[in-house]
Amino acid sequence: MVRSFARRMQGLPAPATIEMARRARALRAEGKQVISLALGEPDFPTPAAVVEAAHQAALAGQTKYPPVDGTPALKAAVARKFSRENGLDYAPDEIMVSNGGKQVIFNAFMATLNDGDEVVVPAPYWVSYPLIARMFGGVPVYAPCREEDGFRLKAEALAAAMTPRTRWVVLNFPNNPTGAVCEQADLHAVAEVLRQYPDVWILSDEIYEHLVFDGVQSASIAAVAPDLKDRTITLNGVSKAYAMTGWRVGFAGGPKDLIAAMRGVQGNATSGICTIAQAAAAAALDGPADLVRAMAETYSRRRKMVVEALRAVPGLTCAMPEGAFYAYPGVAGCLGRTTAGGTRLETDHDFAVALLEEAHVATVPGSAFGLSPYLRLSCATRDEDLKDACTRIARFVDDLH
Repeated sequence: MVRSFARRMQGLPAPATIEMARRARALRAEGKQVISLALGEPDFPTPAAVVEAAHQAALAGQTKYPPVDGTPALKAAVARKFSRENGLDYAPDEIMVSNGGKQVIFNAFMATLNDGDEVVVPAPYWVSYPLIARMFGGVPVYAPCREEDGFRLKAEALAAAMTPRTRWVVLNFPNNPTGAVCEQADLHAVAEVLRQYPDVWILSDEIYEHLVFDGVQSASIAAVAPDLKDRTITLNGVSKAYAMTGWRVGFAGGPKDLIAAMRGVQGNATSGICTIAQAAAAAALDGPADLVRAMAETYSRRRKMVVEALRAVPGLTCAMPEGAFYAYPGVAGCLGRTTAGGTRLETDHDFAVALLEEAHVATVPGSAFGLSPYLRLSCATRDEDLKDACTRIARFVDDLH
């Protein structure tokens, strides 16, 4: 039997974050003491009140098929959240709930992209944006964000990436992997570029909005530039701020015709998401903000600890992230050298693989996010593991020759 698969699957890799986590698990299975900083997952438990809300929903019989685009209770909570925290008003038919933020992106791109349509993505970027775009015939185009600019998107970089074939512009601030934040002044400049392309959709992924530090203020482009709201999808969810990655609840606000098209995609793919998870998400969004602030304060302290430790290592650079819970050190000063185990380091991928295999620290190479030579490592893990990881990284670099 000759097995054939869709052309769209050709050259479609697994996300690098998942691949490095898989390698780490394999080494652990061999008995190695691996510290994995590859996945962006909070190490906090889901708040107890949120878990109890799910429990009560199950006891109350909220276990039937849900509406495709979300339960009325969760959509109402999402509307309150957007109004309260982002200054955005969305009607029920302008909101949808999906299986995590990734499905929002999948729905939006599937509903709008034709072969050859371009999707502009600031780089570094979360790995899934270009991968999902390619699945539907889209062509990723990258707008570079430089370390010397704090990895913020500059209007001139965006303008240089725009063409008549541009269909979408993706904005992800606070950013994964760099932690960069575009504040209002940055977004005003970006909006000026977008106004020159009235047929282009905008995806504003704000999943890390509550994780900002040192007085920096995150903002929604649909609120900063209200004239762009009717072509903007504002994406968010409960996974990062509320430590609810496994609950798989993402949501979006946007123009009702696009939301309707996305609902059509979801209705033929996964239908509505788990009713119990939706009850939990509604409780999280309407609950007190003190737990979110406490988690953010912990991430802020950890990123300072990690960045200071990495900056002390000769050959590494590291910008101080303004948001999210990652560090993004540069490893250019280590390339061209050889590890204690005999591996020649030519790329950041070589560095990340050797660091895992020899020092048993799992990170993700910056090349996976569109900017080399860097590493992304998550600060969303225990202090003692972060300290140990930094010590191992310093020893690994010190042993290079």
